[in-house]
Amino acid sequence: MSLPPEKASELKQIIHQQLLKMDVHGRIREVLAETIREELAPEHQQLSTEDLIKALRQRGIIDDVMKELKFVTDVNEKERTSAPKPSTHFVDRETPVLKKTNIDPTRRYLYLQVLGGKAFLEHLQEPEPLPGQICSTFTLCLHFRNQRFRSKPVPCACEPDFQDGFLLEVHKDSLGDGRKMVDATTMLSICDPVHMVLIKTDTFGETTLVASYFLEWRSVLAAENGITNIAVELLGVGTESKVSVGVLNIRLEMYPQLNKTLSSEITSTQFTLERQKTAEKERLFLVYAKQWWREYLQIRPTHNARLVKIFAQDENGVNRPVCSYVRPLRAGRLLDTPRQAARFVSVLGHERAPVIGGGSGKQEQWCTLLAFLCRNKGDCEDHANLLCSLLLGFGLEAFVCVGTKAKGVPHTWVMTCGSEGTVTFWESLTGHRYIHRPINPDDPPLVEQPKPLYPYRTIGCIFNHQKFFGNCQPSDAVEVCVFDLHDESKWKPMSEEAIKSVCPPGATSSVPPFPPLCASTIDTAVTSNEIEVQLRILVSEHRKDLGLSTVWDDQLSYLLSPALAAYELERTTGVSAGNEEFQDAVRRAVPDGHTFKGFPIHFVHRNARRAFATCLRSPFCEDIICCRGDQVRLAVRVRVFAYPESACAVWIMFACKYRSVL
Repeated sequence: MSLPPEKASELKQIIHQQLLKMDVHGRIREVLAETIREELAPEHQQLSTEDLIKALRQRGIIDDVMKELKFVTDVNEKERTSAPKPSTHFVDRETPVLKKTNIDPTRRYLYLQVLGGKAFLEHLQEPEPLPGQICSTFTLCLHFRNQRFRSKPVPCACEPDFQDGFLLEVHKDSLGDGRKMVDATTMLSICDPVHMVLIKTDTFGETTLVASYFLEWRSVLAAENGITNIAVELLGVGTESKVSVGVLNIRLEMYPQLNKTLSSEITSTQFTLERQKTAEKERLFLVYAKQWWREYLQIRPTHNARLVKIFAQDENGVNRPVCSYVRPLRAGRLLDTPRQAARFVSVLGHERAPVIGGGSGKQEQWCTLLAFLCRNKGDCEDHANLLCSLLLGFGLEAFVCVGTKAKGVPHTWVMTCGSEGTVTFWESLTGHRYIHRPINPDDPPLVEQPKPLYPYRTIGCIFNHQKFFGNCQPSDAVEVCVFDLHDESKWKPMSEEAIKSVCPPGATSSVPPFPPLCASTIDTAVTSNEIEVQLRILVSEHRKDLGLSTVWDDQLSYLLSPALAAYELERTTGVSAGNEEFQDAVRRAVPDGHTFKGFPIHFVHRNARRAFATCLRSPFCEDIICCRGDQVRLAVRVRVFAYPESACAVWIMFACKYRSVL
């Protein structure tokens, strides 16, 4: 049977990928070396193909390949005949079907394999999970040159069973000349590391940042056969940044193989030169920052108490200039407007960096963007940095503001300066916007002053990726601040050249590149339905415990949908719409002499039990759920709105109607 050329090419590609996956080439090399060494007589100078095939057959390698290829076919047959069952837990018992990957043979790739972990001693006593049992999992997230990957979740254990491979394209069109094959020397100049973030997800779906590591992959350029194995020691984050949390076994391979590898002396010299260059730039910036700070204190002694933040520690305890945490970030087609970007940032979870021990002191930890996005939650600084980056991407003049809220609590938020001089504050944790109108303290007492609606009290400094200003006005109270950034008597600027030397797009930098945003993987209709079904069960059980029966009104539940859509639209755009139609529909659905009650509530997680417990703490909601009366009908509607990075806004509305009995 003859195949058309395109089918034959596709079949060759599938077989080639399968051989790569099973490392057949490596096994053949081992057999070849062993056969030459042991089985051939000294007078034999050449090894025939028949001899090699015989040796491979004796060791069962050919049988293994045929079985594997046959097995893949069987899985495909099974998928054609029966629909896949939905996964109820993380354990993937079926062997995954091989996916076709479009590999351009004219480009270089780095194939990174994670071959298990060891010495995760915190999980030494972790029991072996039973089949189907929900347990805590590890997930490894990677970013390399605008490409992002995520491993399959594996059960937390002392030796987690990571078995994943990632094909990283070394050159992409936007970052280099991808039309020609790059050699080892060219790749040595690509100093972007592979950023690896390890996330732990507990049985309740809560995520924790375990480790953040920057892998220097270029050692493979000097490896024999273009393959190297590395044991990567992961250190903890925050207060545990000097403590080992575990070791990952990593295998790096260039594909296609390099015609000529570099010597280890060349690679080590390159790494040393880059480190020296970066260290010198950072040293010079530190000298400049100290001088700038001395000048700032000489303006007014009270400046010492202002929140002027030039450096901040990342999750690994490394001090970086605050300007390096911000840069223009374009969301592609995932976000359409600046206000939608603010809504997206606000639905990412808010969580302060954990502190071991008591006390009210706040642990400072400004996360790199990848760590923040993979964990899907962070502190106010992480939210403000991301929102400022997105607003800069939308072409606005945006700054991160560092100051305090009520009671002197440190806080960060975002400010935009309009071309007409309008100053707008953006609260990154809520998405709210406030127009700033300064109070003039020199005005007579009878002059009416604007009343500030924002929660901010003082402001010490503002910054973005290119600029840094320290507030040197007589008072640092936000309500009297004038944001004329060109007036150096009000705002002391830092040298833009100095900032550019340590922040991208500078040449060599220790600052990690920004990852692109990923589209949501949440099916909003399915997720909304699942949460709604779970809430109905929880409400019915709760009422049963109170000795009450439960009758659901599906039509009334459906009528609540427009209200939930209107609430989300208002949060995103600030415009309320559709309320008249909703009220009219409810009036028509509720008969004369009956009473209607409704209670909407908003969450940024998808845990139905947690949401229900929160709802019961509200007396209004409890009054609806525990409603007593004649002809009581209950309704609940859930609407999930998906945003990039699988962040979501979950709106829930409980309602009831009953006959009023006086």
